Amino acid sequence: MSRAQAESVIKNIIREIAQECTGKGHAVSETLVAFMVKAVVLDPRNLFNVDRTLTKQDVRKLVELCVDKLLDQGSPSVDTIKMQVYFDMNYTSRREFIEEHQRVLQSRLVPVSREITDSRVKTREDLEGLYRKIVSYVLLRSGLGSSTDITTVREATAALQSVFPQSELGTFMSLIKKDKEQQLNDLSMIVTGIRLFNKDSRKGGEGIDDLPAILNEAIPSTSKDIEWELELSQSLAWQYTSCLERLLDPEVETRECIVPLDMLKQALYNVRQHEAFLKVILADVILCAKQVETLQTELATRMKLLRVTVHSKTAVPTNLQPFLAAQSQLFPDGQLEDILGLEIKKYEQRMKESSENRIDPYEIKTQEWLLPETTANFDKLPLQYNGICGYTLVKKDGLLLPGNPSIGVLKHREKYYVFSSKEAALRFGSKPDEYIAHVAEKAKQSPEDP
Repeated sequence: MSRAQAESVIKNIIREIAQECTGKGHAVSETLVAFMVKAVVLDPRNLFNVDRTLTKQDVRKLVELCVDKLLDQGSPSVDTIKMQVYFDMNYTSRREFIEEHQRVLQSRLVPVSREITDSRVKTREDLEGLYRKIVSYVLLRSGLGSSTDITTVREATAALQSVFPQSELGTFMSLIKKDKEQQLNDLSMIVTGIRLFNKDSRKGGEGIDDLPAILNEAIPSTSKDIEWELELSQSLAWQYTSCLERLLDPEVETRECIVPLDMLKQALYNVRQHEAFLKVILADVILCAKQVETLQTELATRMKLLRVTVHSKTAVPTNLQPFLAAQSQLFPDGQLEDILGLEIKKYEQRMKESSENRIDPYEIKTQEWLLPETTANFDKLPLQYNGICGYTLVKKDGLLLPGNPSIGVLKHREKYYVFSSKEAALRFGSKPDEYIAHVAEKAKQSPEDP
């Protein structure tokens, strides 16, 4: 089967799954279905052979498995997959967001710019109409104020006249198209600067929102909300972790758990994935806060310089909450605490305890170990498995236990691994390739695992 034929078959399977889900009252996106198809095929428990062409029976089995999973409203695993797809489809970095904004703005500017540069004025009314179009272009490009607000238009027109009076239109019209476009951009920058200076001097700036004030209020508020939600997810993750540790230890007696172990692991994966996404968002918010502070300082400096120059004369932001539903309903109120019956070990306590027994690189020379006091930019190392201990993941049947870099970071094949204890580090380090392969197999069984 050719690549094109294979892609056509997959598209038909995706479409069939989506239609069956819709027919059962549950609309799903083709992106989500495609993710689920891949997850089901890769799961070795489903016995699909990816090296051979799917038979009709294989296709029917694949469709049924995917539909069943997608319709399972009580599955934390499905919630996690939906969360991953939602985040991937909706969240963009600051750089990507700005690039998209610029692309959209440019698409809106092109027809206006073309109308100006291709204009063939003949009468006085044509000249006045062309000048109004240039004012509209300047306002649209700056994004500061509406071209339909009369006060904003008047101020922008006055600013434009101070540097480009209407009498200069004849010279403008004699330019070639490329030079006209360049002058339009230059005029937009100058007029925008004049209006911003007027606003800073409290003598104009009509229609310009006080963005610094808005951002200074919105960013800390957003950061606080994310940190609060992050703390809740981390607290729940440690409860699930402690519960699984207790239930997986054959030497510890515990009350019978009303939730199957597999479902409990899915719940842990769900909140850990939520935690990972919240950290990404929080990191971007913190970065934005720093950049806003830098930009505000630069703006204040330039405004001060402008005042000296002109002697103070008037120049003329991902709701991920719905994807936590299934795991949040696993235990009745208080049930999880009753099962644990002990104090929950959280991140700080675990890190403190495990830091007491660290790797000594001089004693273990078969692998390369990195420590904070001997490694530059140690806290910025790109840790594998999102900082989860790979040894525990394998040996504890999928338990997500964050590693402690202070114990020692294993550098293997230019990748970095952390562990929850010195013993875990030594065992993983003795056969790293073997454990890495086991982790990959675990991931196939739980593709939603963050």
